[in-house]
Amino acid sequence: MTVRPVVITGEPVLHRPAARVESFDAPLAELVQDMFETMDAAHGVGLAAPQIGVAMRLFTYEIGNDDGMPARGVVINPILSLGRISQERPDPDDDSEGCLSVPGESFPLKRADQVTVSGFDPSGDPFTFGATGWFARVMQHEFDHLNGLLYVDRLDARQSKKARKAIRANGWGSAGHRWMPGVDRDPFGHDDPPGESHLDSSGHDDRVV
Repeated sequence: MTVRPVVITGEPVLHRPAARVESFDAPLAELVQDMFETMDAAHGVGLAAPQIGVAMRLFTYEIGNDDGMPARGVVINPILSLGRISQERPDPDDDSEGCLSVPGESFPLKRADQVTVSGFDPSGDPFTFGATGWFARVMQHEFDHLNGLLYVDRLDARQSKKARKAIRANGWGSAGHRWMPGVDRDPFGHDDPPGESHLDSSGHDDRVV
């Protein structure tokens, strides 16, 4: 298992649809393990293959849920069916997301509270499940990555302006920017002293997907 660099907004692979997985083989299994290793090192609750520069339709996740699903898993070639998305203004306290590919930043975004997810496991076996609450948000965030979208692409006009300003200030928006989980200083402050970070008992931050 290998921790891989996480690419940052502006890298072309993040901004175009990924390709379907066609072979459920040993290289795919190795990729999945590398994704888990990278997600854990970055303290995220989700990681899509394009975020490590691989244009394939799969993502990993690690988040507790009330939907009867294992807290840790992988979804390959996913299809999502969304519930209703509230038209209310997003709440900065309840609706803020972060993204490993927009490191250190977070902005509020309304998402559907319920989704149905269909996909395949690494053996090629199909499955379907429902996701609610923050688990549903993680599914939507990662699915967007597979379609060439970042969460900042979905922000309302006010938050979008702030996000564009932050991206410019960090010098991102073009190819070649990346960071290495476990080596570079954690952009979300997970290296901070105990009590100042936002990690759960499994070492993940549910704000960061």
